[in-house]
This record gives sequence, structure tokens and C-alpha cells, in this order.
Amino acid sequence: MPTPIRRIVTGKDANGKAIVMIDGLAPIVHDRKETGIAMSQLWMTDAMPANQRYDFDAATVMTGVPPPANGTIFRVVEFAPEKDIPADFETHRAFLEKMGLTPEGPQRDHPRHPAMHKTNTVDYAIVIEGEIDMLLDDSEIHLKAGDVLVQQGTNHAWANRGDQPCKVCFILVDASS
Repeated sequence: MPTPIRRIVTGKDANGKAIVMIDGLAPIVHDRKETGIAMSQLWMTDAMPANQRYDFDAATVMTGVPPPANGTIFRVVEFAPEKDIPADFETHRAFLEKMGLTPEGPQRDHPRHPAMHKTNTVDYAIVIEGEIDMLLDDSEIHLKAGDVLVQQGTNHAWANRGDQPCKVCFILVDASS
């Protein structure tokens, strides 16, 4: 089971006074045991500039991996160690393709890792617990807790080659290529 994420959302009351609107666990957690990924959705926006006056819980809006057009997604993803993932290469790859996530270019049909994908986003990633490798077309970089990465619409995959789960905070911003 993924670690629950507490989420606090502020807003304004009818008189314009700052208040806490929400204080509780993330309302949507997608736990994909077959791929070793659990995603806790924390918030989303659907316009630029973003709306500061949502009168509903924007984390309950169902979205795919990328944000809506002109929007953002804020989530925490927990990656299980690869040695604990039951899916074989083809099952994992098919799952991502079903979600519309595939790599581009020469690696499209034969990616170096089953989780290789690309989105038309700028992603801010902050490793908050554990260690993980980010794979690119021909290289990779090892990240540990406290490291920050900016990913600009490139083919990539996340591989937890360690023994402990890794938790990464992601903010995805819709972008043009």
C-alpha cells in the first residue's frame, strides 16, 4: 500500500478571509500493483493563468497522466523496487500504451525500458524519499532524496533499482513541443 499523503488546501470564505478548505488525505490514489506505481493526485488546474477560486476539490477531477490543455497536475508517485514488480516487459508496455504514453522517435517500437514515455509537458520532479534512476534515450541519471529535476518533454522512464520504495513529487505543466 502506498503511504497516505496529507493535503491541505486554503481558500477564502464569503467575507474574503483566508481559511483552510481541505485538510485530509489525498482523495484519489491509483495503486497499480502490476506496474509498481502508486499515484496520489493532490490538485489540478485547467487554465492559464490558474484559477485561485475553485469551490470544489480539484484533486477529484479525473485526468490522465498529462494535465488538461493549459493546465497542471500536482501528484506524488511512489515507485516500488523493480525487483518487486510482477509485470513482464510486454505487460508493462501495453499498460502504458493503453494510457496513451509511448516513447517517440526510433525507440517507439523497441524502448530500452517498458516505462519509456513522453508527454507534452514541462515536469518538475522532487525526490522526497528513496533513490531512483531517470532513463533517457542513451543515458541515465541517479537521483536521491532532495534532488530536483526539470524534464522538458523528453523520452524518459523511472527505474527504482533499489530495495526500498521511492517517492517523487511531480508538478506537470502543459506545454507545446
